[in-house]
Amino acid sequence: MDKKQLDAPATESADEALQYIVDGFRRFRKEVFPQQEELFKKLAHEQTPRAMFITCADSRIVPELITQTNPGDLFVTRNVGNVVPPYGQMMGGVSTAIEFAVMALNVHHIIICGHSDCGAMKAVLNPESLEKMPTVKAWLRHAEVAKTVVAENCGCDGHNTLGILTKENVLAQLDHLRTHPSVAAKIASGQLFVHGWVYDIETSEIVAYDAELGEFRSIDEGPMPLATPRARYRHD
Repeated sequence: MDKKQLDAPATESADEALQYIVDGFRRFRKEVFPQQEELFKKLAHEQTPRAMFITCADSRIVPELITQTNPGDLFVTRNVGNVVPPYGQMMGGVSTAIEFAVMALNVHHIIICGHSDCGAMKAVLNPESLEKMPTVKAWLRHAEVAKTVVAENCGCDGHNTLGILTKENVLAQLDHLRTHPSVAAKIASGQLFVHGWVYDIETSEIVAYDAELGEFRSIDEGPMPLATPRARYRHD
């Protein structure tokens, strides 16, 4: 992020907001694109992403920036609350993207990434704030299981509830993810690995769920935590 971005005004007109985006595109085309032209020529006809990355639509979360990956590396799906509806309940964009990533693109990793200060999780804790947003309210019902888990098991102080809910929501969405037949089949055969991450905006730390330990831990410490159940079949 350059100084111009940091100095962007807190309030701006609609025209200024659009112009800022257009100016960015022009800088990309003149300064960035020429340096990576060969990469874009390769990507013009195929994609072979290293992983699928499911995260929140929050404007502060930029998967490619956080992971320092190139165009073509991540197959990204974003929505309010990094939600994955259980298979069969809502056969929309998220379900379609998952099926395509697993069956057509043959990704070997799916990462569900929540984040600190998540507005969606705040809304789950305060549903009255959604009375004028019925679509959002309906969508976030997919996070109700996480809210119930926290309410019945946490016993946490109010200032800790949001962070714990954010982690529990990632786990709930991992459970939903495994209801998708394409995902379940590939996990069972050891061809697909799933990961549950939470990114801290202020510190840049990422903690990941370790299924063997049953807890989140930093990805900077020790072996990479995995949320994937053990494979039951092998396709060697």
